[in-house]
Amino acid sequence: MSQTAEIKVDGKTIELPIIEGTENEKAIDISKLRGQSGIITMDPGFKNTGSTQSSITFLNGEEGILRYRGYDIADLAENSNFLEVSYLLIYGALPTQEQYDKFQQEVTTHTMVHEDIKNILDGFPSISHPMGVLSSLICSLTAFYPNSLNPNRSKSEIDLSIIRLLAKLPTLAAWSYKHKIGHPVNYPDNSLDYTSRFLKMMFGLPAEQYEVDPVVAKALDQLLILHADHEQNCSTSTVRVVGSSHASIYASISAGINALWGPLHGGANQAVIEMLEEIKADGGDTKKFLDKAKDKNDPFRLMGFGHRVYKNFDPRAKIIKKAADDVLAKLGVNDPILDIAKGLEEAALNDDYFVERKLYPNVDFYSGIIYRAMGIPTEMFTVMFAMGRLPGWIAQWKEMRENNEPIGRPRQIYTGENERPYVPMNKR
Repeated sequence: MSQTAEIKVDGKTIELPIIEGTENEKAIDISKLRGQSGIITMDPGFKNTGSTQSSITFLNGEEGILRYRGYDIADLAENSNFLEVSYLLIYGALPTQEQYDKFQQEVTTHTMVHEDIKNILDGFPSISHPMGVLSSLICSLTAFYPNSLNPNRSKSEIDLSIIRLLAKLPTLAAWSYKHKIGHPVNYPDNSLDYTSRFLKMMFGLPAEQYEVDPVVAKALDQLLILHADHEQNCSTSTVRVVGSSHASIYASISAGINALWGPLHGGANQAVIEMLEEIKADGGDTKKFLDKAKDKNDPFRLMGFGHRVYKNFDPRAKIIKKAADDVLAKLGVNDPILDIAKGLEEAALNDDYFVERKLYPNVDFYSGIIYRAMGIPTEMFTVMFAMGRLPGWIAQWKEMRENNEPIGRPRQIYTGENERPYVPMNKR
């Protein structure tokens, strides 16, 4: 017999069904509550509200579990690559060799962008933030592929849009950086793999030979995997809500990029570097700032430690810590900021205050260190995040459309003025 929950309103008992997921998560289905009682629930920020049923990502913050389509994130980061994980998220299963080869070839075929996009890029001031440029260029793809505006497109047409996004976003991301620093753009080198191709577009110069360091490429590939999806977060929910109006996939992903841009969402690894810069400017005394973080009366916050979702440890941090160590060892970067980061990490991991509260370094802490070591400027950190999150956004958009989910339309409780008569301006 299915379980139900009861709510009593004005002496009337309303029964609501309880839904249970495959990982024993439970939710009270309130979809018919307003129709039966005239009342709604209030949940600012939707912290306790499920907006959908999804088979893409399972996240258990209390146990430190993150799985894509049932596969543990550690197994994927260790044994897979970003394109294979992208296929898994979007299509629901790991590809066969034949499927993977076809998928990789299709992505490689579509890495170039229309030359007219360079005219759009040139219209942005050089001081423009790369995230604003990227979101605009992604949205502009609707103009180059107007068939994407048709909500009744065939599966093959939707698959082509998906391939185009995966192929072209790294090109546009690298171009946003080149435009920022006033360098000529690089065209994609399709003899390289996905992450190596991006690194060459970012750091190569057209007239010079650029060799991609395999350690750096591997670390970047792992970072992209770790960021590929994270359940119904702010940007993912945005993609689904925008897509629920039957907006094109390009417009929906552009909206997700803008949501990610906010400092409370995608800017955490940038905040880590800014914190380290602050510590350096103050003299580099990590103990002083650890003490400030422990002082309840001090406004200083230790960025990159703990997580609002993971109450134990961030499973992604364990994986990327090794990649950070490998990159720093291989590149031999002499950077006092990175020295402070390593000192802060070591001190916090051995401090009872942080250990007891399980305030461990999270993925944002280590990703900021890696990006800094690679020479990626802080303004590009959220762009890198967007590149990693892209397959998750696509998978969520695709699932929402395939499930024929209704348009997103939250309710509200009105707290304004009651009805009042209009007073002409000359009598006010």
